[in-house]
Amino acid sequence: MINPDEIVEAYGADTLRVYEMFMGPLEATKPWNEKGVEGVHRFLSRVWRLFVNEDGSLSTKITADGGTDEFKRTWHKTLKKVGEDFEGLRFNTAISQLMIFINDAYKQETLSKEAAEHFVQMLSPLAPHLAEELWQLLGHEGSISYVPWPSYDEAWTVDAEVEIVVQVNGKIVQRALVAADMGKQEMEEHALALPNVKAATQGKTVRKIIAVPGKLVNIVVG
Repeated sequence: MINPDEIVEAYGADTLRVYEMFMGPLEATKPWNEKGVEGVHRFLSRVWRLFVNEDGSLSTKITADGGTDEFKRTWHKTLKKVGEDFEGLRFNTAISQLMIFINDAYKQETLSKEAAEHFVQMLSPLAPHLAEELWQLLGHEGSISYVPWPSYDEAWTVDAEVEIVVQVNGKIVQRALVAADMGKQEMEEHALALPNVKAATQGKTVRKIIAVPGKLVNIVVG
């Protein structure tokens, strides 16, 4: 039998809360796994190390403005997904997205203060004690509980590039990264210029090209 007091004593109340919500869908029966508890504790420890220097001060990685455009997309996608998942009581997938945010944040040379604040706000319903400490370190007074939920920019939730499949007579010959907003004509021209496509169509007549934006180009030859 699991004694929650022992888990709190060993790992803290936030770890217990997050693990219970990370185990799976609320309606499903989930087996208790001590290694899972340890994994959540490591995640929360990574969050702390990202935000806090060894001397207890706010990390110098957090600046007024920082992070790449690619990370900005991760940030706004996280705001969108976590908000939607919370509304749908899908806490396990919300936590998975927060883990993606932290993994990408570690890859950045700097992290914008606004992104850091938004992350802490998303974390607060799951790990309130840790979130309150980080909120104070970020320079705020009062509880994070009374701060309005952050909004996302829809434009930053869309990928700049997408992977498309290029087929010749229905057979995949190459995959390619293209601009997410690339039109049919551009996709056709881009596909025809790809090395594998050139090889597959050499000496043949292109009869038809079917382009589905963001997904595939199928070249029919004969």
